[in-house]
Amino acid sequence: MHRKFIATIVAAALAVTAIGSAPARADNDALRALAAIAGIAIVGKVIHDRNKRKNEQQTVTRHLNDGYRYPNGRVIDLKPRPLPQRANRRLLPGDCLRSVQTWDGRVRYFSQRCLERSYRDVNRLPQKCAVRFRGEDWTRRGYEARCLSRSGYKLARN
Repeated sequence: MHRKFIATIVAAALAVTAIGSAPARADNDALRALAAIAGIAIVGKVIHDRNKRKNEQQTVTRHLNDGYRYPNGRVIDLKPRPLPQRANRRLLPGDCLRSVQTWDGRVRYFSQRCLERSYRDVNRLPQKCAVRFRGEDWTRRGYEARCLSRSGYKLARN
């Protein structure tokens, strides 16, 4: 904002200086006034174009999370790609974590049915962590959370 103000003041000062310094001749005064106005217009256009280019470059850096469309129509997609599936293999879905009260106390486990629906590599889970809980009128199957944690599996935060 202050650059535009300073450029306007400088242009006005040049115009006033060019007009006031010559003797009073009609032909030269009109010619100098036109030349001063043309010079100011050219300098203003150069400053405007430079500021416009700077603003476009700043806009590109502001939109790092979104795709950005350049003035020439080219689109740059700056969204991060998801990790490959092999990197996510040891992250278990948090929605499948359950807790049940048994005679030995509260046990946290991952429900087998839920894992089969939402976790791709169920068959790779360690069988030593597989558990089955029985109640009076229910049976539940799954994988003990503490055992899976010791085997390197982690809970994915949803």
